[in-house]
Amino acid sequence: MTELELLQAYWWLLIAVLGAALVFMLFVQGGQSMLYCNVSEPTRQLMVNSLGRKWELTFTTLVVFGGAFFASFPLFYSTSFGGAYWLWMLILLSFVLQAVSYEFRRKRGNLYGTRTYDAFLMFNGLFGCVLLGVAVGTFFFGGEFTVTKTNILNAGAPVISQWAPSHGLEAIACWKNLLLGVAVFFLARTLAAMYFINNISGDEALTKKMRRSTLVNGIIFAVLFVAFLGVLLTSDGLRYENGTFVGVEYIYFNNLLEMWWLIIVLLIGVVAVLYGIGLTAFSSTSRAGIWWSGIGTVLAVIVLFCLAGYNSTAYLPSITDPQSSLCLANSSSSLFTLKVMSIVSISVPFVLAYIAYVWYKMNQRPISGSDLEKESHSY
Repeated sequence: MTELELLQAYWWLLIAVLGAALVFMLFVQGGQSMLYCNVSEPTRQLMVNSLGRKWELTFTTLVVFGGAFFASFPLFYSTSFGGAYWLWMLILLSFVLQAVSYEFRRKRGNLYGTRTYDAFLMFNGLFGCVLLGVAVGTFFFGGEFTVTKTNILNAGAPVISQWAPSHGLEAIACWKNLLLGVAVFFLARTLAAMYFINNISGDEALTKKMRRSTLVNGIIFAVLFVAFLGVLLTSDGLRYENGTFVGVEYIYFNNLLEMWWLIIVLLIGVVAVLYGIGLTAFSSTSRAGIWWSGIGTVLAVIVLFCLAGYNSTAYLPSITDPQSSLCLANSSSSLFTLKVMSIVSISVPFVLAYIAYVWYKMNQRPISGSDLEKESHSY
């Protein structure tokens, strides 16, 4: 493996870790989708404030994830973000509505009312999860685009990548992408239910409701995730060989067999997620399910990213023109840029440490109704 290939693999692993952390942090969106699950107004206020202490961590992770892609694989950034912009603009819109809602939901002079901002939070909770899952689904099932690098010399229209006229909306219409998106949504709801149990105290009715919700959403997620794995492992894909892409049957299944250690990591991740669900749903006292399922989620998502990018696999296949597909070798920054950015990547552990530290400080003790009465600021 050359130095360039080693750096490409390193940056893809870094993106996988950030993407996995982002999926875990989507419990905030999952919790927002549960604000009107037959709870009282004081309980809803508790739920919003519990989530409000964490929503910025999700946003921070999302920004760092996008920044890592821009630094290491700029051709993907320009092709997907610049071409499938309706998909990404909808994702951005949902997160902007989230930020606005937490800022203005309880502010004096609120002309729209609390329920309007709650509706925005629920919009982000549903569409933010599903659409991010759809976007990740294109890593496996592709998009309708072409890449012509020589266009950079065209002074009149130096556009390298061109997407289908629907500009990403076709990805939402793909049932395989939607399968992953809906699975991510129910995973987020499962993690959110466990998070509420871990973070809110003094509301036994909510705790019982969330234990039931963990079981129901967890079962739905498990069924959807198994279905997605079945679809993925039986799908064909593209592999980059000698400067061209060639079709490979069952490429992700073959990747899993060739990188056998991923099977172990995936099994550990799946077992951890299921253990966390069972621990929460069938125990009347345990509050630690979020950690088991959270760690399992991170491990499972890292494996999915590895299957998509390693082993010369096209991590963004082109349905329109297979030779326009993107892989680590043909879409990364130069060796010099990757070297320099690898030094900058030293900051990533500090970002993760910041998230862990802020989480620790906020979770030193669970939130309760009496805490909201004492605080000068509430969401």
